[in-house]
Amino acid sequence: MRLTMPSGTPEGIPLTVMPFREDAVIGTMSLATLVRLVPSPRREEDPRALKTASGHDRRRAELRATVQRTLKSQKGKNIPAYAEYIAAGILGKHGSAWSTPPVTLWHAGEIAAMSDELIPDSGLRTLTLAPDAMVIAIDGETQTTAWHDIYQDPESFGLTYTELGSRVRIPFELYLGLSPADARQIFYDRNVKGVDVAKNLAMSMDQRDLATRLAHTVGERLEVESDDGRRVPFGKLVNTGKRQLTATDKEVVTLSALRALITTTVFGGKGVQYTATHVREEDLPPHTDADEVEAVVVRLVSRLIGDHFPDFARRGAITAPAVMAGLGILLHRATPWCDPGDATGYEKVAYLLADVRWEREPAYWDGVCASVGSTGRLNFSGGVKDSAGRVAGALLDPHSELGRKIRGRWS
Repeated sequence: MRLTMPSGTPEGIPLTVMPFREDAVIGTMSLATLVRLVPSPRREEDPRALKTASGHDRRRAELRATVQRTLKSQKGKNIPAYAEYIAAGILGKHGSAWSTPPVTLWHAGEIAAMSDELIPDSGLRTLTLAPDAMVIAIDGETQTTAWHDIYQDPESFGLTYTELGSRVRIPFELYLGLSPADARQIFYDRNVKGVDVAKNLAMSMDQRDLATRLAHTVGERLEVESDDGRRVPFGKLVNTGKRQLTATDKEVVTLSALRALITTTVFGGKGVQYTATHVREEDLPPHTDADEVEAVVVRLVSRLIGDHFPDFARRGAITAPAVMAGLGILLHRATPWCDPGDATGYEKVAYLLADVRWEREPAYWDGVCASVGSTGRLNFSGGVKDSAGRVAGALLDPHSELGRKIRGRWS
């Protein structure tokens, strides 16, 4: 007698997916499904764990190593912070302002089954993966590891398994039946083809950053006169998406440059280091709080921009990031928390700026925070950290060599 094998629904892990090309689908899955499908990369890199692992798990670890970096690289250092960020998002601490990208997975081998469309013409199908399917994260492995850390000990993140089950759906894209070479190519394309965002530009987008919030507050509260004579919020003239403006841009300054003015107004020369890193309330000067800092900084910065708006409107040298940072170092002296030995009033600030030449001319700014290129044009692309101190020195001391230069006094 010969028994026939069952021919009903295939055993495995069902996923509701939608194809977006012949060999790839997208969908969402629960956290429990993710940690079941994709083992922890920490375990797959642990020699002691691999010694006692099954042959199947060792082969998976070997396959992963062909398409992924090890956690010993920089990405491994990012995992704890990433896990805290995700947990805070689940708990509602970020409101709606948080996101994680879809995890990019590779299924090596044949799938167990693919159903017909669940709803005609919708594209939705049920994809079934075998229990021993080899699924590798070829992009988003840092996030995957962070999810594993949360799932392993949710209580340490202020969560419970019930919350993880009810609140979490993880978006994914899954590539099917690719060769290891193709999977490696996707890893390369995802990690190399993209253009990294400049750090100070990225900082200017962070709404949980105090300096960024203050920059937006200035943009909202300060009104200036536009070309057609109408009063408009200054924020309408602040470009939030670029590090440098071009001739065709209608804005007069970048948000990252405005943020540099904010950070140096708050901290003085120390504020230069905050142009490329977060400003948290606990970073503020001693004996201040966020409400006081906001009130003072928004008032001072708004007054300075209002007094010199014609120079902003012409996109003079005053709009260059290094100059903005230098202006903030000067403006810091008008804050109540400035060191008493350096403190001054806004009137002294206005006096020191009264005769500065804001034209973008080599005669005034070459060697201060700009250089002359091969075409003879003045280039202000130098870094804030390199030039802000020289700008501040020139602004503060009208009798110094650079102080005379930016005021057009050469004799």
